[in-house]
Amino acid sequence: MAEVEAREGPCTVRVRDETVVETAEEATEPAEADIGELCKDVFNKMGVYLTGELTATSEDYKLLENMNKLTSLKYMEMKDIAMNISRNLKDLNQKYASLQPYLEQINQIEEQVAALEHAAYKLDAYSKKLEAKFKKLEKR
Repeated sequence: MAEVEAREGPCTVRVRDETVVETAEEATEPAEADIGELCKDVFNKMGVYLTGELTATSEDYKLLENMNKLTSLKYMEMKDIAMNISRNLKDLNQKYASLQPYLEQINQIEEQVAALEHAAYKLDAYSKKLEAKFKKLEKR
């Protein structure tokens, strides 16, 4: 009969003729000094973790604050541009209003020129008819 023994932590595994037998040792609590050291270690690591989380959150808020400041500046620039455009539009409307009487005069002159041109065409046609009649009378 062959017997093989292996230790794994607090347990011992024995194999005997294809039969596996496990035996366990009694669990013992760590000494008080070890618990105190472990607690200090846990608290230190938890402090480091929480400090990291708070630092990351603080950095996120600083980034958001900077983004808000930049956005505010951009909106201020856009407001200034919009105010300039509005001011220029008012100026253009005033200039157009001051030019309106002259534009109306130009339209009246254009209508008169068109009427005069029409009268000139009629006069030209009439003068051609008269010329034709005169030539006809001359030939007689």
